[in-house]
Parts: sequence; C-alpha cells; structure tokens
Amino acid sequence: MENLTIGIVGLGLIGGSLAKATKKNTEHKVYAYDISEDTLSRALKEKAIDKELTETNLKECDYVFIPLYPEAVKEYITKNAGNFKENAVVIDCAGVKRCVCDDCFDIAEKNNFSFIGGHPMAGTQFSGFENSKDTMFHNAPFVLTPKENEDILTLANAREVIISIGFGRVSVMSAERHDKLIAFTSQLAHIVSNAYVKSPSSTQRKGISAGSYKDLTRVAYLNETMWTELFLENKDNLIFEVDNLIAELKKYSDAMKNDDADTLKQLLRDGREAKERAD
Repeated sequence: MENLTIGIVGLGLIGGSLAKATKKNTEHKVYAYDISEDTLSRALKEKAIDKELTETNLKECDYVFIPLYPEAVKEYITKNAGNFKENAVVIDCAGVKRCVCDDCFDIAEKNNFSFIGGHPMAGTQFSGFENSKDTMFHNAPFVLTPKENEDILTLANAREVIISIGFGRVSVMSAERHDKLIAFTSQLAHIVSNAYVKSPSSTQRKGISAGSYKDLTRVAYLNETMWTELFLENKDNLIFEVDNLIAELKKYSDAMKNDDADTLKQLLRDGREAKERAD
C-alpha cells in the first residue's frame, strides 16, 4: 500500500487510539485536529501525529476519520464540505449510523468526495487522549455502512487502510441494519448496566462480589452526554429492545412470586439454550 495522509478530527479515546495505531503500524502521515490545544500539543510531543489538521491542509488528506458525536460529525462535514480533497474518503466513527449517513451521503456526492459510515468496535469505559493507546484496535472489528451504490474499489481500498491500522476484520452492512443490531449488542447493555447499579445493594456489595458483578457493571461507568445523544438518535430500535427485556424479566419475577419452579427452570433453560445458539 502506498503511503497516505490520514486526517483525524478529534483526539479523544477513539481518535487518539486511531492516531497512535496508525503511526505504530503504518508509514502514513497523520494530521489531527482537537478543540483542546493542550491535547494537540501532547499528541505532537508524543509523536502520535505529524501535524495539526487545518482547513487548509485538509485538502492533502486521502482519508479522514471523524470520531465525534453524531451531530458534531454532521456539523464538521457540512462546514468543511468544500475543503476535502477531491475523491478523498471520509469515514465517521459515531456509534449510530442512520442520522449521520442520511445527511452526509448527499453532502459528499455534491462536493466530489466519498463518505462511508464507520464504527470501530472497541473502547473502554474511560475517555480522553490520556487513555488512548496504540493497541486499542488490535484485531478488533470495524463496521462500514456505505451508500447503496458505493464503488467496490473505494470500499476495498478503505478496508485495506482500516486493516493496515490494526483492525482484525471489516464488516459491511446498511446503516439501518447497523442501528438495529447496535441497539441490542451495545446500547441495551449500557442501559442495563447503568440501571443495575442503582440498587441499594450496590453500596453494600464489598466482599461478596466477583466476576459476574464486574462484567455486568463495567459499562455503567459511561459518558452520559454522549450516550444520551446516541440513545435518542436510535430510540426506535432501543425502545424495542428495552421493552422486550422488561417483558422477559417479568416472566422470571412472576414465576418466583408464584413459587412456580417448573416455569422458572424452563425460563433458565431457554436462556441457556439461546446463548448456546447465539454462540
């Protein structure tokens, strides 16, 4: 692969890790922008980036990754629509795709660059450049949500760039399918974890909690501003998953209230078998 110039807009956990992984695993140049001058200075000092990304040198970038919240992604692309290099590939990293792709496909087509929705499937409960690392995406999945008639070569080249950064595999699906699945695989888990720790027992658990508690509560520690936006942008899919879970939980509660061991045992068996099928 030829050496490219990669732009990264935002040097938080995801953007910082993208920059560090790109510098570690490739010979690509990395230009980056962040609203924080301190973060930019730190990234330059640590050699995580080669230079600051500006409206002027944005035209030098072959690929631009935008790991911002959905509305901020659209704002940046709208503001800089005329500043992207002709035929550049712009990939966002927001956690929902329909609300981003619906607008950005049109903007890209009118301004002679390509936009592909993207979602790197890795992260931690912590945020900020200080928690980013060059191994964050090692063998992790990356999802692409292109427009329906996207050029096959453009997609193939984007996949090659993403793999070169360190990701393990790249999946391609529609923005609609992504948002339906992410409501179950990620968003519902964050809501369940966040609600679970609100039990009064949570403050009395020391000495009597182990792996299952840690697994279930890890993502309760979240960025409420970001997740509020993501949940509301995908509320149709997420409400379905939440309501379905509530209905399932009620079955367990009713069985215990009625001392119905047979029903409870069957519910537990059904759950175990569902997990086996899913795996």
